[in-house]
Amino acid sequence: MSAGFAMFLYGFANVFIGGEVADLGALSGVMLGLIIITMGLLVWWRQDMSADGIYEPKATGAPFRNIDIRKVSMWIFLMSEMMVFTSLFSTYIRYRLGIQNCGEVFLSGEWVEGTSVVCFEPAAHLIASSWFHLAPGAVNTFALIISSFTIVLALKTAKMSDKKYADKYEIDMERVRTHRSRKVAMFLGSTLFLATLFLTLKMIEWFIGFPTPGPLTDLNHGHSEIASLYSEGYTIHANSYQHYAYDTSYHDGHDIPHDSALYSMMQAGTHPGGVMMADIRVGASTFFVTTGTHGVHVLAGMIGLAYMTLKALRGGYGPSNAVSIEYFGLYWHFVDLVWVLVFPFFYLF
Repeated sequence: MSAGFAMFLYGFANVFIGGEVADLGALSGVMLGLIIITMGLLVWWRQDMSADGIYEPKATGAPFRNIDIRKVSMWIFLMSEMMVFTSLFSTYIRYRLGIQNCGEVFLSGEWVEGTSVVCFEPAAHLIASSWFHLAPGAVNTFALIISSFTIVLALKTAKMSDKKYADKYEIDMERVRTHRSRKVAMFLGSTLFLATLFLTLKMIEWFIGFPTPGPLTDLNHGHSEIASLYSEGYTIHANSYQHYAYDTSYHDGHDIPHDSALYSMMQAGTHPGGVMMADIRVGASTFFVTTGTHGVHVLAGMIGLAYMTLKALRGGYGPSNAVSIEYFGLYWHFVDLVWVLVFPFFYLF
């Protein structure tokens, strides 16, 4: 599977250059990588499905002696993932503080229409401009928080002893296994649904947008739709980005701050005004790489949840092996926690 991931990423990086399809031949590497990954998953799932999961090997070396190996492995994996996202966050902060904000450049008057200036345009400038723009990210935040709760419910239900379960739901002992399996599958399936909702809204936000008809148009400042980031021109290869907020003609009815250099220059006739054109590739790249990396982790979780839901329906989880849900829950809580940090950093600030 590691070789499959390497082939997929290498091939994918060669297919697109500068946002354009550069080498269709590299698709063969992408497809081969996907095939290897799929085969690895199928072999792993087949072995796991047939195992009862009761035996848990213990670590023998210090400092993890007598701790379940899978638990140790999961925590080591999560620590490596923390380094990945720490690198992404630190890169964002470094460029955010090190490159002048596009709004500041516009008000400084240090630009000429038709010539692109390098500046940092945070995605929040578009997303936090109205509640409608912010809605997908806000809904996604609640969806992931709730999904952490549903995965805990799945673990709690699976770990419940037969007698306690029968007493709680007032059913016969003979029905406990079937009833519990359906219950665990329901909670796992709910988590999968919320994860799917998250990625769906993410794709809508990035590529599709959504309409705001009728009275919603007035609430949306007269706009009949929420444009996607792609249609707004906010992309990783946007070296000539234009936005109405950086158009002096738009500000005829929307005051430019009187204490700004641009206002003084326009009043003195030393700045002709116009539309500022910006190179925002750094800002857009930090946004899409960070949120995209998180999205890939959500997708990986969805694949695992689909398998676990199927296994639960087949009676694969009970008090003796519910620890598998616990280990996946550690990963899922980490994914949720990362989003709780991503949302304010990239959507509000």
